[in-house]
Parts: sequence; structure tokens; C-alpha cells
Amino acid sequence: MEILKVENLTKQYGKKEAQVIALDHVSFSVQKGEFVAIMGASGSGKSTLLHLIGGVDRPTQGKVLIEGTDIYNMDNDTLAIFRRRQIGLIYQFYNLIPILNVKENITLPCDLDGEEVDKTRLQELIHTLGLEKRENHLPNELSGGQQQRVSIGRALINRPAIVLADEPTGNLDSKSSKEIIELLKLSNQKYHQTLIVITHDENIALEADRVITIQDGKIVKDEKIR
Repeated sequence: MEILKVENLTKQYGKKEAQVIALDHVSFSVQKGEFVAIMGASGSGKSTLLHLIGGVDRPTQGKVLIEGTDIYNMDNDTLAIFRRRQIGLIYQFYNLIPILNVKENITLPCDLDGEEVDKTRLQELIHTLGLEKRENHLPNELSGGQQQRVSIGRALINRPAIVLADEPTGNLDSKSSKEIIELLKLSNQKYHQTLIVITHDENIALEADRVITIQDGKIVKDEKIR
């Protein structure tokens, strides 16, 4: 079942001589439960692509359909709600709220929606993420790897259609990076979570079902790994 369809996606900055084409007519689709790694050199357009898929920025041209819904037909307020409910975002620098503890950071999307937290799912996530003894800790009381675990929990709590991760191990040491890769794989396998990861890390790419390579704003390779 197709969960994501990207059609002719283009992003331009500036005009005339100063124009930069960050993304150039990119098209592809992703099946439900697929784990896709997107690779490319710095400045290749891969982070721009992720932000457009996630509804964080709007394209110059093209469409992004998530479960058949064209997200750019929505106004900004409706898109913000859709993004919160259907797209889980994991960033390199965690983006945790410093005055909220682990449990509060994970459940933030539920609180913003005014939804009651599924306590069974919350405890399962906390257990899976290995954060049982850190529930009441603030972000500054956690290691980098633990903070990234919290951001993964926050991305998964609402059972989003798609989880997007932007260089999720880029700020971590090798041991923590390996643990985060394993957690992302677990979310893909245990929760059948559709996962799209932007990465420079070949170890992550080798764990994916498929690797898409971006160069100069275009897809130059789309390869099935398994």
C-alpha cells in the first residue's frame, strides 16, 4: 500500500541570476512500512526534500500526498495540525523543551492536540526506549543518546503515518549512534512504522530497505537493498 507519493517536487530560492534550485522535479513513492534512507553530499537537497515531505516548508512546484491527501492544498493552520498528527519528526539536535521532563516531552503532541495520553502506549514506548529510570528527568540531565531516544518517543506517540528523521545520529558518538539505529529499526519492525531517514551514515543506509541518492537536487539512484 502506497503511503507517500512525491510528484515533480521542486524548490527554488531567489530570482534570475541569484536563483538556486535546491530540489529539481523529484518524484518517487514509498510503501507503508518501508524503511527508506536518503543519502547525498552536503547541499545536495536531501534536507530540503525531507522538510517538504514533512510540511515544514512549501514547494515552488509539485505535490506531496500522504495517504492520498495533498498536504499543500491545506492552509497553514490545517497543515500544522495534520503534521502534528500524521508526521513524526526527529531532528539531529533533538529539539526538546528544556522545562519539560522526559514523559512530558514525549506526550507533548498529545497535549497540543488536547488528546488524552494512551498510558499503555506511553509506558511501552518508555520501556522500549530504555528510559524507565529517566521519566522525570529534564533534558539537561540526560546524555545526547538519551535525549535522542526522547525525541524518537515523541515522534512515535501519536502513531503517525510517517516518521522522518534528519541526520538522527549526526550529533552522537558511535555507541549511541548504533543504539539509535537499532531503535529506528525496532520502530519500523515492531510498530510497522514507515521510516524515511536523511543520513550521511552508510551503516544506517545498509539497514534500510531502500536507498535513494540525491545529487544537485535530483534523484540519481533509487536502489532496493532488501
